[in-house]
Amino acid sequence: MQRRTFINKSALGTAAMVGFPSIVPSHVLGKDAPSNKINIGQIGCGRIARSHDIHDTIRFDQTRFIGVCDVDSKRMNEAKTLVDSYYKEKTGKAKYVNVKTYEDYREMLLNKDIDAVVISTPDHWHAQPAMEAALAGKDIYLQKPTSLTVKEGQQLRDAVQKKKVILQVGTQQRAMEQFRIAAELVRNGRIGNLHTVKIGLPGDPAGPEAPEMPIPKNLNFDMWLGSTPMVPYTEIGVHPQQDYSRPGWLRIRNYGAGMITGWGQHHYDSAAWGMNTELSGPSSVEALAEFPKSGIWNVHGDFLVKQEYDNGITVFTSGGYTNGIRYEGTDGWIFVSRGNYSASASDPVSKKQSNKALAASDPKILTSKIGESETHLYKIDDQHGNWLECIKSRKAPISPIEIGHKACVVCLISDIAMQLPRKLEWDDEKEEFINDDEANAMLRRSQRNPFGTDNVKA
Repeated sequence: MQRRTFINKSALGTAAMVGFPSIVPSHVLGKDAPSNKINIGQIGCGRIARSHDIHDTIRFDQTRFIGVCDVDSKRMNEAKTLVDSYYKEKTGKAKYVNVKTYEDYREMLLNKDIDAVVISTPDHWHAQPAMEAALAGKDIYLQKPTSLTVKEGQQLRDAVQKKKVILQVGTQQRAMEQFRIAAELVRNGRIGNLHTVKIGLPGDPAGPEAPEMPIPKNLNFDMWLGSTPMVPYTEIGVHPQQDYSRPGWLRIRNYGAGMITGWGQHHYDSAAWGMNTELSGPSSVEALAEFPKSGIWNVHGDFLVKQEYDNGITVFTSGGYTNGIRYEGTDGWIFVSRGNYSASASDPVSKKQSNKALAASDPKILTSKIGESETHLYKIDDQHGNWLECIKSRKAPISPIEIGHKACVVCLISDIAMQLPRKLEWDDEKEEFINDDEANAMLRRSQRNPFGTDNVKA
């Protein structure tokens, strides 16, 4: 199902029909001034930024991209060209904005004219810039997964809550109508008592050996590594230099956990919506997984994860299931998936392999009307548009840090379970494993100075 275009249904979008209003700097009139645009800085200018986040934010007329940042100067300059060209075509003015470039996002955060940032960096560079943006008073759109570790997620959550900024996690399945419909039907008992959820999620393959290569002059590799260990540079371990295809870092443990976090946060977030566990987690987790025995890529391949919840629901996740979410209850089942939607051309599941967006054991389940007195879930048309509306209204977005953090925690403890051959008991309130020092040590990682969330000063 294609996402409906929010701008066509929003009063905020009507300005696009009559041209741009006058622009007044945010520090003069404040964020809520009626004539003011939301000045945005883009942090990370790679595949997801170009094919998804920039495109899906800049098209809203209330936004104004004024800065782009990347540790790869080639990508940074190409992002500037992309944004400047968009505004030139839209306004007829060659220097309508003249987007400023930053090699270090911390310089961008010092710009008081910037109201909000979109963070589309690799996974190991999510929590720290988001924390620092929050502490600088900037609103944030953050790509998932929310954090590299549970501890990082806690630190980010605390910073966002302290500064009361609007943070939207990029779990855009919430903007796809079928996921909301499925969750509402389950929450309102249309399949009886929910007892099992099966999530289809692929693993990653092993990769080749990758020799050390000279660091490109356009890449600040030390900064790219950030808090992770210093390792030799090889292109397949970072991102392609000639295009914006799927980068190799996605399959390296230093920078993420593979598909369990890469797509897992999408599916666990959506599943929690139907399970009514958005702000809680499982009581136990156990897993089996295969890991590559050679090559540069070292995240999980084929796997099976089992999570048990105190409300009696058991969740199974595996590449052996059809990609999507299947809710099973005492009176039937509902299956939901993205259908033919993809965030970028290099998503791991092609449209040719896509599934029906919504199905049920009985088709009548899907046409059941939700009554006025029944549970109705937060309804939006667009994830980025919802974020922008909430920046104006200061209301909570559909995917706030609290919900995003909990979904990410499920991913991260599942990855830990893949590495440990035993059932792990989880204390969700304390966010730690029960009587398991080895597992608890994996809730955090050492951070290479001067980078890392531990070095962020409130």
